Amino acid sequence: MTFHRLCLLGAFATSLSLAAVAQTAAPAATPSSTDNLALRFANGVVAVAEDKVITVDDLRREIAPRVPALQRSARNEKEFNERLEALQDEIIQEMIDRVLIVKEFKKDEKRQVPSSYINNAIAEEQIRRFDGDRAKFLSYLRSSGLTYREYRMKVEDDMIHDYMRGQQRKNQNIVSPARVETFYNENKDRFFQDDQVRMRLLSLTRQPGDTDEQLIEGSNKIITRFKAGEKFEDLARELSQDAKRSKGGDWGWQPRADLKPEFSKPLFELQKGQITEPIIASEAVYVLYVEDRKFAGIPPLADVRDQIERILVNKMAQDAEQRWIERLRRNAYVKIY
Repeated sequence: MTFHRLCLLGAFATSLSLAAVAQTAAPAATPSSTDNLALRFANGVVAVAEDKVITVDDLRREIAPRVPALQRSARNEKEFNERLEALQDEIIQEMIDRVLIVKEFKKDEKRQVPSSYINNAIAEEQIRRFDGDRAKFLSYLRSSGLTYREYRMKVEDDMIHDYMRGQQRKNQNIVSPARVETFYNENKDRFFQDDQVRMRLLSLTRQPGDTDEQLIEGSNKIITRFKAGEKFEDLARELSQDAKRSKGGDWGWQPRADLKPEFSKPLFELQKGQITEPIIASEAVYVLYVEDRKFAGIPPLADVRDQIERILVNKMAQDAEQRWIERLRRNAYVKIY
């Protein structure tokens, strides 16, 4: 493997989640989930993938962080147990696939993960989750039933897994114009958009003792300057008293439904380039500016082409990755107990 390609693995190292292995506060599996696994896999073996034995302890470590969310979302014990068993099946398949993917990588003896990448990933995880305290880190590994060597191998395997999946997805990046147009015609309702306005806002905060008349007088001076030719964004940078001041009061695109009625009613009566009258509130007075408008309806293809291309590229990448994984499964020895 070339150094350039190996550098790609380094990117995975810095963002690696390490699944359940490095969860400092990873919740233990509940008695219900533990009993379920003990009953389901009485001999302690979950599956065999090629020459790798996947044990109940391996599965417990993977499933433990996901159990609390399952408990919160389940409406009763019966639903929890059903969803837990489905989750177990999903994780078992994930663990098997990881074994097969890592084996595929290692078929080429020239492909290796540099030790420095693994060391850096482990060091970053110790800092992020254990405040750099190696003793705490090693204590956690012991409580998880992992040796340092096993942990290091898992870090390497996770990096390989992410890299190989990324390689399968990254080549799917060309979509024909005809396919984009077909998707648009068949899914127009997906792109319906409400009335939207590209809005800038200038606010003057009400100070103790300020009357509505004083606030309106101050904002009318701003409106006069705008009508005399000054840019609204420059006025906002100079005078606005809110968090968007440095951005010239730019609030981006705002759908009608997302705005308070006292803002949306006057704002959506304006055309591009127009400004509202002062809008008085208990905390401030506001002046709004319409930088651009989009009217309710289905936008033309040109406006959503990039969005459709992203949807299709992602779908093609998922399909390509799934075909690759299914091929690995067909050519592998796998036994699930």
